[in-house]
Amino acid sequence: MPSIFSRIIARELPSYPVREDDRFYAFLDIYPVQPGHTLVVPKVEIDYFFDLPESILREIWVFSQPIADALRRVTGCLRVGAVVAGLEVPHAHLHLIPMNTEADLHLDHRVKAEPEALSAMAEALRKALASGS
Repeated sequence: MPSIFSRIIARELPSYPVREDDRFYAFLDIYPVQPGHTLVVPKVEIDYFFDLPESILREIWVFSQPIADALRRVTGCLRVGAVVAGLEVPHAHLHLIPMNTEADLHLDHRVKAEPEALSAMAEALRKALASGS
């Protein structure tokens, strides 16, 4: 049975897309710890992040870099933290979380976001990615 992330990538379930290429799909977490909390998911379904092939491990960081830059510009955060947890969904993924303190990275402080806020954030991030500045 495909993971929820595979179903999102296949467009069987809705999401708030930020960026996509042939190997990765990035979308907003609907239970963010901070506004802009983005999930970067390889399109290949492998459960454990560190079981990903070396090429995908390298490329996920390169794919994520412009997203992190857009998150900093859109949210005004000091840094974008990267978290690999992976217990909640059996599909490797990277959390990109805008942060001003390390406490902003605590995944146990998640709150369901309003669809309007997610749509607006996704649009702002896509525009920031398109402009590059």
